[in-house]
Amino acid sequence: MTDAKHDQRSVLLQDQFGRRIAGRLSAQNDEFPHDISERLRVARQQAVASRKLQPLPQRQLVPASGLALNGNTASVRDEGMNPWRGLAAALPLVALVVGLVAINVMQNDNRAREVAEVDAALLTDPLPPAAYTDPGFLQFLKSAASHSHPD
Repeated sequence: MTDAKHDQRSVLLQDQFGRRIAGRLSAQNDEFPHDISERLRVARQQAVASRKLQPLPQRQLVPASGLALNGNTASVRDEGMNPWRGLAAALPLVALVVGLVAINVMQNDNRAREVAEVDAALLTDPLPPAAYTDPGFLQFLKSAASHSHPD
């Protein structure tokens, strides 16, 4: 297809799409309050008037996905495999893994430190560790606490 035919076809497709959208907006226009429907009507008239005055310029859009949009056609840009782009893409993942490993190591150290403190307290206490498992010891602690703080 030549460029002139292609451009003419794309303009026709754009106009058809615009008419379909305008038709849908007009069909749902009855559901809106009066002030909103009037603003939509005026905006539609302004858009149609500006379209008739000048054709839309053909722009080259380059989204982040690597597709180059030129008019109504899309083509994939081939930039080759750049090692720096691969490194930049993998760097956040590496940082996340390093952070998770560091958090895990710190939590394990904290748990080990807490267990060591409890063990040291049990071993340095004058009571034997078996006393803490005795059911009568709990009763003794409750009665000792009530005798030391009379209400």
